[in-house]
Amino acid sequence: MLDKSIMLTSFFAFALALALSFGATPLVRRLAKKIGAVDVPKDGRRMHKVPIPRIGGLAIFGGFLVSTLIFVPLDGENKAILIGALLIVALGVVDDIVALKASVKLAGQLAAALIPAFSGVVIARFGNPFAAGEYINLGVFAIPVTVIWIVGMTNAVNFIDGLDGLACGVSSIACITMFTIAILLREPDITVLMAALAGGCLGFLPFNMNPAKIFMGDTGAMFLGYIFATVSVQGLFKFYAVISFAVPFIMLGLPIFDMLFAIVRRVLRGQSPMHADRGHLHHKLIDMGFDQKQSVAILYVLSLVLGMAAVILTASGETMVIFLVLAILISFLIGMTVMTHERRAAAEKEKKEQKEQEKERENTEERETDDE
Repeated sequence: MLDKSIMLTSFFAFALALALSFGATPLVRRLAKKIGAVDVPKDGRRMHKVPIPRIGGLAIFGGFLVSTLIFVPLDGENKAILIGALLIVALGVVDDIVALKASVKLAGQLAAALIPAFSGVVIARFGNPFAAGEYINLGVFAIPVTVIWIVGMTNAVNFIDGLDGLACGVSSIACITMFTIAILLREPDITVLMAALAGGCLGFLPFNMNPAKIFMGDTGAMFLGYIFATVSVQGLFKFYAVISFAVPFIMLGLPIFDMLFAIVRRVLRGQSPMHADRGHLHHKLIDMGFDQKQSVAILYVLSLVLGMAAVILTASGETMVIFLVLAILISFLIGMTVMTHERRAAAEKEKKEQKEQEKERENTEERETDDE
């Protein structure tokens, strides 16, 4: 565990980022309306019915940046991560205003990923999942693999940003998970960084919950994915052989799975991997009969279970047992909730169909009577 001074620093970093993000969000909302950064519902994928301002990610980024500059030592790697984040946020703002081509966005993401990669933030090696105590050294592939990981995660959070409060809430849970793991692994810089990012997310979240007053947009989604990717490379992938392979994938399991599933689905249909569709996990839940708030709550709990599973891999003894029991209980509750809702929805659908059939039968009988 870390000493009390780091925990106190983390608290102040969290509180400052939260206050700045919360205070800045209404200002960013007004700015978005002025510059035309507004999401207009123009297809079936979108769940909102009225135009909503975006670029809310600026508030998250602002709170995080100020807090980080004050509380986190800026060595070469941390500076590179922040410079790359500035580029990602700038790219996101432009995209939220004028809708950039996918190729232009990818070029910008690659450029942002290369900044930390050439500054030492690389996946040089990781633990072999099939042989305890052994490493897989990447050698000349270290930078390409790192860049793929960063670009992939930069887009992954964006893929789940489809319901009010979903991406921001899932990101908040991921922040808390990484914060907990950093404490267990005695990583002071990552602990404070994640505290600041959690504060930025939670300060923005009240404005983003259903019905949303503002969206984080690509500005926020790409920034969050980028930070998760670079910080996981800086900490989990680089130093801890036993858990380095699995933890980042479990912790960020929801956005990673949704992104990979979307890519496979689109490629099999002969579409571009970046082609937007209505096949994401949150869309599936809506189609099952859940409303927005219920769908978001289910995905929050799923993210929490995955986060607890990631913490379990880094914990030991009594801590592991506690987290394992909690994860099992939460998983059971999710399953029961979904099953109950499905049965209720099926019963209501059947009842509705019966009423329609009865009404149609009555109308038929009336017409036959009139004919006679």
